[in-house]
Amino acid sequence: MAYLSESSRRYLKQVNRQQAIHTMTPNEVRSLRANDRKIQLSTRTSLKEKVDKLIPMRDGEQIPIRIYTPNGNGPFPLIIYYHGGGWVLNDIDTCDATCQLLAERTKSIVISVGYRLAPEYQFPIPVHDAYDAFLWAVDCSKELNGLQSEVTVMGDSAGGNLATVVAILNNELQGPAITSQVLLYPVTDLNFSTDSYRQFSEGYGLQKKDMEWFAHFYLQEKELREHPYVAPLKASNLNHLPKACIVVAENDVLRDEGTAYAQKLVKHGNHVEFHTANGLVHSFFTKNDFFNKEIEETLNIIHAFLEN
Repeated sequence: MAYLSESSRRYLKQVNRQQAIHTMTPNEVRSLRANDRKIQLSTRTSLKEKVDKLIPMRDGEQIPIRIYTPNGNGPFPLIIYYHGGGWVLNDIDTCDATCQLLAERTKSIVISVGYRLAPEYQFPIPVHDAYDAFLWAVDCSKELNGLQSEVTVMGDSAGGNLATVVAILNNELQGPAITSQVLLYPVTDLNFSTDSYRQFSEGYGLQKKDMEWFAHFYLQEKELREHPYVAPLKASNLNHLPKACIVVAENDVLRDEGTAYAQKLVKHGNHVEFHTANGLVHSFFTKNDFFNKEIEETLNIIHAFLEN
């Protein structure tokens, strides 16, 4: 029997009353979520400013970003943040409350990236958007009052996938230096066959069938599940990557692949700090109305990692 924290139990009690993602179309899920109330923080954060803007992508289109600047004189470290949602759902509003806390706690400029979503924009477009947003942030670091020498890529779930894919791609292209990567319960494989997939396939928030649904809409061809920019666990060369902080949730279908990716990074000579969030479930980091204490604890872990 899995151990669930009281916060996880309260969260799952609500989630398990809702219609499962995989039984709906992407637009149906988006419509339902658009009607949900936006998460409000119980206490106000102290930030210098929060600014929305559009930035250009390689194909001439524009995507939204949200820039969170902490109080102080700076220049500040930069964190490029990619939201979760299986490459199909959510936007920069989904992680707004957590990004405010992240900027305040780490004294960093956080740039939240509204990459384009499948099935309208399938792989590799979200990867290209994620990488182009990173390049934009580095190019504009001085204008943002940011430190080009301290750049972190970060994300949760599918956003964690994009963050580590950006790190791999950037290494291959010999792009601007990335200091670190912070991966929260990241998608690193799409084989759906680990022990955690079997143990938590239903009833723990993110279901196995939901992940299969996400993969179906993200990828034009099933064979792309083996592509290292889709499944970084399949990458053959993971040498010389930025130091990584990886956090997995104990009761999550993605737990084992996050653990396996941490182990593979270490095997390839990288520095990895690994944590298991005991008693917690997938997506806790952006569910501020249920997991305030746990989010604060995770922010402390991230802050200590970045400081060191």
